[in-house]
Amino acid sequence: MTFERTIGKAAILLVDGNTYLRRLTRSMLLNAGARLIHEAGDGVEALDAIRRIGPDVMLINWHLPALDGFEVVRIVRSPDDFPKPDLPIIMMTEVGSVSRITTALQIGVHEILVKPFAPRTLERQLQSVLMLPRPMVRAEGRYFPAPREGANMDQLLSAAGA
Repeated sequence: MTFERTIGKAAILLVDGNTYLRRLTRSMLLNAGARLIHEAGDGVEALDAIRRIGPDVMLINWHLPALDGFEVVRIVRSPDDFPKPDLPIIMMTEVGSVSRITTALQIGVHEILVKPFAPRTLERQLQSVLMLPRPMVRAEGRYFPAPREGANMDQLLSAAGA
């Protein structure tokens, strides 16, 4: 299946506390071919939306009101407690530091987008999670996507737009 068909059928949950940035990202998703876009303005709404709609992928900002993106990912990545622990997650952040990206990967995100990001960068991240899914791994008390073969921090920083 092509990326255009896949993204057109994918239910995407977009979580950002900033209404303007949610609208901007929604426009990028629509231009990429997405049609099923659900929105949440904070972490509590995001958890409820995951339970209600069962999205195929979630884009979530690191900083959110009520419950931040870090905590939302930590809750979602609880396979014994949460209904959709394998959900592909793309974390959006304003901070592109190695420590922020490392932390995001350690808590179980699939991809990282550093704001501001270009529409093409968003599309590449969506292609990665939708077209090249990685299995989830349980190790050392964590639940996370299996690392990409041969990936190193320089490649991850470049892919994140950092």
